[in-house]
Amino acid sequence: MWRPAEPRPVPRGGLLLLWLLNFVPSFGKETLLTTSVIPQSDQNMVYEDFIHLNVLEKRVLNDSEVSVQYLCSKPCTVTLEAVASSEFRTGVPVYKKRWKNEKHLHISRTQIVHLKFPSIMVYRDDYFIRHSIVVHTVILYAWISHKPVGGYDTKRNESYQQAVARNYTVLETVPPSKRPYKDHKVCFKWNSEYMWRLQANRIPQCPHENDAVEILSFPYASSGEKTGIVKKFKKFHNRELETIRQHQIDYPMFTISVWLYLLNHCEKNLCGIFYFIDPEEMYSTPAVFLNEEGYVHIQMHLVKGEDLAVKTSFSLSLKQWFRLDLSFNGGQIEVTCSGKNMKSYQHQSFNFREDFYYDDTAGYFVLGGSGYAPGIEGFFGPMKYYRLNILEGKQISNPFYDKKIMEQIELYYERCADIQEIVSGYGHLVKQGRMAQKDCIHENYYSELYYKYGDKSKCDAFIWGKELREKYHSLFKLLREMDFSSSDASENQNDTVLEVGQNIFEKVAKSLSRADGLHYLNSSVPFLMDSSCCGYHKASFFLAVIFETGLAVPIDPLQGLLYSLVGAQGSERLSVMNLGYKHYKGINNYPLDLELSYAYYSDIALKTSFDQHAIKGDQAFVETIRLRDDELLKAQTKENGDVFMWLKHEAARGDAAAQQRLAQMLFWGQQGVAKNPEAAIEWYSKGALETEDPILIYDYAIILFKGQGVKKNTILALELMKKAASKGLHQAVNGLGWYYHNFKKDYIKAAKYWLKAEEMGNPDASYNLGALHLDGIYPGVPGRNRTLAAEYFYKAAQGGHIEGIIRCSLYYIIGNMENFPRDPEKAVM
Repeated sequence: MWRPAEPRPVPRGGLLLLWLLNFVPSFGKETLLTTSVIPQSDQNMVYEDFIHLNVLEKRVLNDSEVSVQYLCSKPCTVTLEAVASSEFRTGVPVYKKRWKNEKHLHISRTQIVHLKFPSIMVYRDDYFIRHSIVVHTVILYAWISHKPVGGYDTKRNESYQQAVARNYTVLETVPPSKRPYKDHKVCFKWNSEYMWRLQANRIPQCPHENDAVEILSFPYASSGEKTGIVKKFKKFHNRELETIRQHQIDYPMFTISVWLYLLNHCEKNLCGIFYFIDPEEMYSTPAVFLNEEGYVHIQMHLVKGEDLAVKTSFSLSLKQWFRLDLSFNGGQIEVTCSGKNMKSYQHQSFNFREDFYYDDTAGYFVLGGSGYAPGIEGFFGPMKYYRLNILEGKQISNPFYDKKIMEQIELYYERCADIQEIVSGYGHLVKQGRMAQKDCIHENYYSELYYKYGDKSKCDAFIWGKELREKYHSLFKLLREMDFSSSDASENQNDTVLEVGQNIFEKVAKSLSRADGLHYLNSSVPFLMDSSCCGYHKASFFLAVIFETGLAVPIDPLQGLLYSLVGAQGSERLSVMNLGYKHYKGINNYPLDLELSYAYYSDIALKTSFDQHAIKGDQAFVETIRLRDDELLKAQTKENGDVFMWLKHEAARGDAAAQQRLAQMLFWGQQGVAKNPEAAIEWYSKGALETEDPILIYDYAIILFKGQGVKKNTILALELMKKAASKGLHQAVNGLGWYYHNFKKDYIKAAKYWLKAEEMGNPDASYNLGALHLDGIYPGVPGRNRTLAAEYFYKAAQGGHIEGIIRCSLYYIIGNMENFPRDPEKAVM
């Protein structure tokens, strides 16, 4: 069978084809062979070698029959060879046969040969033959070579060019669509035969490729974190398109169109909309950002190697959908902003004297945030990228995925604007009234006692109209019942609104946690909506679950999607997890999109890493507890639980293990215990100074180093860290390296301790060594070494190091490193 092989020199026979077709006089439609023949009158007198070909069927068929007539004047070898040429390969031998003639000399002989061609040349595609090839030319060569005398090169003597007599003929090729099916004389398995019959009558389609790429087809909630969607573009399979792309590297011509819904402009510096990162981890063409004032900042990389940036004269609108189109033509940029009705309301052109440089296969494309810039606060809609064309607004085909969700997002934030205004205004009025009473002089002792112990001041919402009060009557009822006395009058209004949202949610959660709580679920939905609008997005996640599952309400996938997106945009961890999982599995009408799933999961990963190092906040330590594991379930406790009380009793008696466990539970909020860093530090201090337990000593040293809940004391911390390290605790050995790196900037000692800790199996040390190589400060190693750094990060990840895992997932989604080929699924996992 003819299989594609490595490129090799084309046989001279293949190169001579054009010359033969033009200059051999006797070749024509009626003649099947050409040769120099001796006149009939001289044939009986001169014994000269000759060879003739007579093909009975000149088309390329399997088992074609050819008659070879030849005469040898000396012992000889007769060779028959077929050479084929296709669109991509020239001069490929597909059939060869040889035989010797040493006895029948000076006698004309005839040999019948049955040609056997590869199946992909003579049969149509079927279950076994998957890729029939289009053959343009097949030449059948025949020649005679005399038996060599002496020790010279036998192969050279038997070649077509060195033959004493030779001949050829051209066979007609058959296109794949007109070829017969092959009888393979094998039995299908039943399921294989069934699948083949299902496809047997389908008309074959040529693979189609164009330059339009759909980067995003589903809404993406961007919370303003340093995470986003990473895309990587390959070269075109179509040679013509790839040739155009390469020609346009130093004169790029492309168009990008994206839908956006912005909640805020960038808080500081620049927020990423979309940008390209080159192999050197530098911004390249194009880099499009949003600045603090809402203007679009566009940065380009020039052919000369410099970077230039421009800024639009118009700012992008907040809380309304719009489409941002950018077309790039050499050194020219066209920026257009259109509304939902597709009427262009903002347009600007930029012209550069230099051309841009843009190779979209050398690097990766980011939509939103990354390690280099935070993303926007809002939502991305569909995004289209035309790699080779400059298009105007009307020519761009980038419709919104679902106009209903587009409208629902707008309606949600319109309603929430009213809710936030009411809550903020109501709280302000109540606080102002309280301050006025506080400043007044009480006429008598009774009025002073009434102020201290009587009913707190309430607002009757008289400043709002009747229509608004009726529309949000349940909210006004809740506000009247709330106590605003604990809030500071000078407190930020946004904080007041968030606090009200939390109070609403806690009140609903309390009612739902009763024995008959599910009976009140339906009536609790409006209050959860108000809580969500106040920015408390645990309520958003609850609503998403309620609408998706139909819990006490009709199933509503649209509302479920709305509150999932809103919760994720507000950084609610469970909402982000929900979206990441659904895009990873492609369930519940969510498209399977690994890059989009990675964007959500990486957001969660970064938050988890932050939670691990933060002692403040209500986010508890992440624990995996299987509901079937009775032992783990029994270990869950509270401050008044039996397990906690027993540990506290043992810790007071001086048991180091109990002190260690108790301190960890209180410091991180483990096993159902609420965080209480102050109490945890007391137990860490007591255990470290009164016992010889290395873990307690190490933990207290870290607290003293960082000043977490106590005053920093690096002298005592270093003494404790060395004590723990001397007891063989690998975490403490790593801690000494951390001390010399952070406090002394002594990278030689830091590397020394980290190498020792790594040998002891400490994953933190592996990560820290990787960071030294990545920053280019590893002792004795010049410059940055990303490859070696990645190896250390991978080793740390295998040990369960969270930051190491995040690094490795980033390498897999980017695919810029040899040891980490692009694999979005592995990045998500």
